[in-house]
Amino acid sequence: MGGTMDGTRQRRRGNTRQRIQDVALELFAEQGYEKTSLREIAERLEVTKAALYYHFKTKEEILVSIFEDLTKPIEELIEWGRRQPHTLGTKQEIVRRYAGTLAEAAPLFRFMHENQATVRELRIGDDFKARIHSLRDIIVDPHADLVDQVRCASALFTLHAGMFLLQDLGGDPEERNKAVLEVATDLVTQAHRGAGGS
Repeated sequence: MGGTMDGTRQRRRGNTRQRIQDVALELFAEQGYEKTSLREIAERLEVTKAALYYHFKTKEEILVSIFEDLTKPIEELIEWGRRQPHTLGTKQEIVRRYAGTLAEAAPLFRFMHENQATVRELRIGDDFKARIHSLRDIIVDPHADLVDQVRCASALFTLHAGMFLLQDLGGDPEERNKAVLEVATDLVTQAHRGAGGS
């Protein structure tokens, strides 16, 4: 019986960490990262500052942890992609999974977009850029025509644009995400055909 209790407690502790991250990101978005204090985060969570301190010592730590947790799936995707054959199916799957990861991490990317100075200071942007470059290297065929290399890279940009530039297109967000994914998938498919793939 002991096993399940521990499992539940672990999960609950995990949830506290996640709740701290979610609430911190909410506050950062509402009033700005600079103006948000650990005390305010604790107050909104209705926990003591000591309880918050148990998980995170600074708001920088909170932000870096959010970034690491939400971008872990990108790292896993890169690892997976590097082991796959360079087929169209692989590229389409990378685009599909990356779209899902971006959707999950949307609040973080909005924060990064709006707080570029902080992101630069904490070196978060560099890490993220490096990951995007790794993804690009997996889906781009180095021997393809330049136009097809650009198409593949543009598939990733299309997914990013879906988050920032197309937010206000109106309509149902789910429909919009579907449309963005379709365009990104079309780009890698076209590039693959161009590269002489079947």
